[in-house]
Amino acid sequence: MSATKIIHSIPSDPLTGAISVPVYQTSTFVQEAPGVNKGFDYARTNNPTRLALENVVAKLEDGHAAFAFSTGLAAIDAVLKLLSSGDEIIAVDDIYGGAYRLFTHVYEKLGITINYADTTDVDNITELISSKTKLIWIESPTNPTLKVSDIQKIAKIAQRINALLVVDNTFASPIAQQPLTLGADLVIHSGTKYLGGHSDLVAGLVVTKTQKLSEQIKFVQNASGAVLGPWDCFLTIRGIETLDLRYKKQSENAFAIAAYLSNHDAVDKVYYPGLVTHKNHEIAKRQQHNLFGGIVSFTLKEDTQEAANAFVTHTRYFKLAESLGGVKSLLCHPPQMTHASIPREVRIASGIKDSLIRLSCGIECAEDLINDLNQAFIAIEKEKDYVKY
Repeated sequence: MSATKIIHSIPSDPLTGAISVPVYQTSTFVQEAPGVNKGFDYARTNNPTRLALENVVAKLEDGHAAFAFSTGLAAIDAVLKLLSSGDEIIAVDDIYGGAYRLFTHVYEKLGITINYADTTDVDNITELISSKTKLIWIESPTNPTLKVSDIQKIAKIAQRINALLVVDNTFASPIAQQPLTLGADLVIHSGTKYLGGHSDLVAGLVVTKTQKLSEQIKFVQNASGAVLGPWDCFLTIRGIETLDLRYKKQSENAFAIAAYLSNHDAVDKVYYPGLVTHKNHEIAKRQQHNLFGGIVSFTLKEDTQEAANAFVTHTRYFKLAESLGGVKSLLCHPPQMTHASIPREVRIASGIKDSLIRLSCGIECAEDLINDLNQAFIAIEKEKDYVKY
């Protein structure tokens, strides 16, 4: 979707003509008679500000409908509630730590089995299929090693076995990738990240492909009640207005940083779909329309937690914090932060080494960000020399 279509998919207020979507800060709505209203009766069920956000995101993803939740994990939880005890999920092995925690410590207790696979090779998926497989869950690119899966191929597998394909599209954003047009059934977003874009809210979105799925997710949203409040809906809409500009600048910065890190003596491996050395670069190039996102991960040749700690505490512009996708650059150490809930042996098996560092590139000058990383490497070496002598 072009920047023009994004901006003009956000409506002016039909009541007043306000160019900015109003914040309807209300818990309930006056009815003309029992059951007779203007489309709104109670704010958990619906809210005009939330509906405006949901309509915009549905258009962004070319979906039937979208539903806004209080957090990304609440959005994930809503999708999992479509399943029943005894069902099985095939999930990408390099999965967001919060999703892993929810799958393992909540839904496995309820009788749902999760089988993890490296979904960058579709054969790994077919090997795990059983008559109980009801859902295939992928992130593309993944968090944090940026694995890329072929959504079209996996969608065909899901259709063949009558399972749902869910794609967490947080890292790619609708600017780069629209999984529903590639065959997915449901799309997940942590609206906290690129959609909001300013590190000032938490939000989750589910986008549906069909009316049936829309009805099912709407029921869960209303029944469970984990809805996004009107103020955060307003902030997310405001963030979406600049999504195209931000995402393209962040992708540009990340590409420059990935190239710099690829040539640094202290770096072991760089994970970025825009690099020709990336395993599925050609797939990413095709399905992400040559936009590879603002996230770069890398490991150090000194593959220890201590080495990673030294690096992440020596940057200046890159602030040490969880989350990503905002206008200010962030970095984190996933093994101790975002993915700490995943056992070390599981992390290592999925490619998350002890020294892995994740960068979220903001919209600053690329040269300044590279200089910041460079001074961190230099500072660490100086400290090593000081300790040595």
